[in-house]
Amino acid sequence: MSATVTGDQPSPSGTRQGFFRTLFNRFGHLVRELGKFGLVGGVAFAVDLAVFNVAREGWEMETLSAKTVSTVIAATIAFVGNRFWTWRHRERTGMAREYGLYFFFNTVGLGIALACLGISHYGLGSVWPGVFKSLLADNIAANLVGAALGTLFRFWSYRRFVFVGAAAQDAPDVITKSDQ
Repeated sequence: MSATVTGDQPSPSGTRQGFFRTLFNRFGHLVRELGKFGLVGGVAFAVDLAVFNVAREGWEMETLSAKTVSTVIAATIAFVGNRFWTWRHRERTGMAREYGLYFFFNTVGLGIALACLGISHYGLGSVWPGVFKSLLADNIAANLVGAALGTLFRFWSYRRFVFVGAAAQDAPDVITKSDQ
């Protein structure tokens, strides 16, 4: 037996579409920013990963030094991408201010990654050296766990403290009720 929907009753799919449209209207800008931030971060992550492994194995740098060098290079690339693409629609508050705050928060993010790497490599590595002092374990600790935690912190801090200017006139408009 199938039920029919009359014109006076909202259909279940119409209700869902209205709900998702409302969510998109409210949080669409955040989703777009998060997507752009993720793409810029993906490029920076690839650079970070490549430089870390070359520095660690090719140049035979000490583990924490290799991570520091790779993060500084990747953060510079990420700054350019985030400033001129992710948050380009926000008014500029001064390149020196943004650059200084950006690298301050990146230093905190680096500290998060170094803490994860240090705990794994030196802490757990002293107990199980065959497991936690390997290149794979270092990559998991620094470039997966540390990067994930650092990325959450950086997205929040950049959005909250670095690129804080009001949206500029060239920002894409949010879909309004009249546009539907």
